[in-house]
Amino acid sequence: MNSETNRTQMPMKVPEFMDEAAVGSALTAQAAIDSMTAFLLAGFDPEAGVPRTRIETSAGTFMQMPASNDHYVGTKLLSITPKNAASDSPVIQGLYALFGGADQRPLAILDGIALTNWRTSCVSALCVSLVATPGPKRLLIYGTGVQAWEHIKIFSEIFDLLSVEILGRNPSAAKELVARAAELVPNVSIGDDDSISSADIVVCCTASEQPLFDGSLVKPNAVVVAMGSHDRDHRELDDALMARATVCVESLDSALREAGDVIQALESGAIATRSDLITVGQLVLERATPVTGKPVVFKTTGMPWQDLAVAIAAYETHMCDGG
Repeated sequence: MNSETNRTQMPMKVPEFMDEAAVGSALTAQAAIDSMTAFLLAGFDPEAGVPRTRIETSAGTFMQMPASNDHYVGTKLLSITPKNAASDSPVIQGLYALFGGADQRPLAILDGIALTNWRTSCVSALCVSLVATPGPKRLLIYGTGVQAWEHIKIFSEIFDLLSVEILGRNPSAAKELVARAAELVPNVSIGDDDSISSADIVVCCTASEQPLFDGSLVKPNAVVVAMGSHDRDHRELDDALMARATVCVESLDSALREAGDVIQALESGAIATRSDLITVGQLVLERATPVTGKPVVFKTTGMPWQDLAVAIAAYETHMCDGG
């Protein structure tokens, strides 16, 4: 770079900063879903996405997740610090840096955790909306943490929910989530072992290493989302379900690298071959459809392009509303 030329350039405009409140006020579930859908309809290929990178630090892990399209480029930066669980600092902290325009100028810094919460639940809602049969739904949530709440919040916006049932290892946390969810959905309760057989949508938001339920009990027309694990050794769904379901993933590359539910089912033979997997892109572009009369599983680990799509939706709405 020519330093003399650089000194004569106009000062860089300070990027917008969007905190959790600003991200939330700029987004709706449908806007986030529409932005991700538009990425795929415009020809973006998730198989070509750049994998997330990580380095181990003295305190934990630092991760970066870059992505780009024709008009924007951005990356999410996250720190994971396990010892923060015993302090007032969050275990996961992060920012999203958004650049754009022909000159790739810095446009905005967004709260990375708020963006992740929106992205994760909206990816699930997008996929369920692509494969679910019409009509009101009974939603079953496994887990009582942040993502359990985020999924209830987003699904109540996108779907007509007859009821929500919640199952978690911590009874007090489950009761608290029931009370919170009751502000959004009329019929909310603690679930039990029989809940799986009547649920139309099942969302697994846990850190479980082992399957959460007997997959043979899932209804033939149900949709099951597994989003809690993102490594080869953890799974929330058993082979009984994976063998009888149409299994959908974000991309073959990411699923075969990070999705323990899929990797272990392929190794056991519950999924015969990787060609049996359907991608979200194929669903959006109508190049594949689930088999009628079988449950549908959607396994998600999250991808950088989804963060970019949701960040764009938040930024453009924020700027249209006057910043």
